[in-house]
Amino acid sequence: MGYKGKKNLASLTLHTVLIIISLVCVLPILWMCLISIKPTSESISGFQSIWVANPTLDNFRKLFSMIPVGMNTFNSVFTTIMGTVTSLFFCSLAGFAFAKYKFPGRDLLFYFVIATMLVPPEVGAVPLFVIMKKLNLINSLWSLVIPRIATAVGIFYMHQYISDVPDELIEAARIDGCKDFGIFYRIILPIIKPALASWAAVTLIARWNDFFWPLLYLRKQAKYTLMVTISLLPVSEGLSTPWPVILAGTTLVIIPIIVLYLILQTFQKSGMMAGAVKG
Repeated sequence: MGYKGKKNLASLTLHTVLIIISLVCVLPILWMCLISIKPTSESISGFQSIWVANPTLDNFRKLFSMIPVGMNTFNSVFTTIMGTVTSLFFCSLAGFAFAKYKFPGRDLLFYFVIATMLVPPEVGAVPLFVIMKKLNLINSLWSLVIPRIATAVGIFYMHQYISDVPDELIEAARIDGCKDFGIFYRIILPIIKPALASWAAVTLIARWNDFFWPLLYLRKQAKYTLMVTISLLPVSEGLSTPWPVILAGTTLVIIPIIVLYLILQTFQKSGMMAGAVKG
């Protein structure tokens, strides 16, 4: 077998492996979506469950009658958007300060911030709960936003990206009379768009899928996020488990974040391509 044949075989093997991995990842989500539109009378086990003979939205109607989907969706959207926007702003601002400003104790403070990555967030659950209670933020959606407006991982990620921005750009902006926040807003943010898109994708997924903190801070079902409400659905109705209804709720939770992730990936790629093209 010649070089070209070996190359084609390697390419075929690689594509086959990637297709198998993709199917393993996609098929469970596809199966979940199909079950969510099946009548409860049809089988949901075995290969025959993939075929939907009589698609219906009754499972979604029943789901809406069981829980306040509209209110819970608003709570999830609010905490996700506010959490993502504040995290992007404060993490990039802190990363800019650590990367481009020299002040006493900068390195020590930065290493201390990085060291907090070794501590599981759940360790601070009790102190944070006490603080939120003293601030009268228990059962408030802001309790899911304020404690994590800046994270060590986000600051470190932005610091590493901003460190590659040439200092000459910042000095030239200062010579032209641009103030510190103007440099951050007009110079740094446009350059780090791919990093912002990447961190936004990570933060969106984390905030949308958050379960522990909403369950800790929120007390009323009307204040729950969609993830918490779906997870607390009754798992049985008499002798049977309403899997189609439960999977309808799971579909309602998963599909929006997948769409948002794909959109942000597009922004990330376009930002990287724009940065690679010289004007």
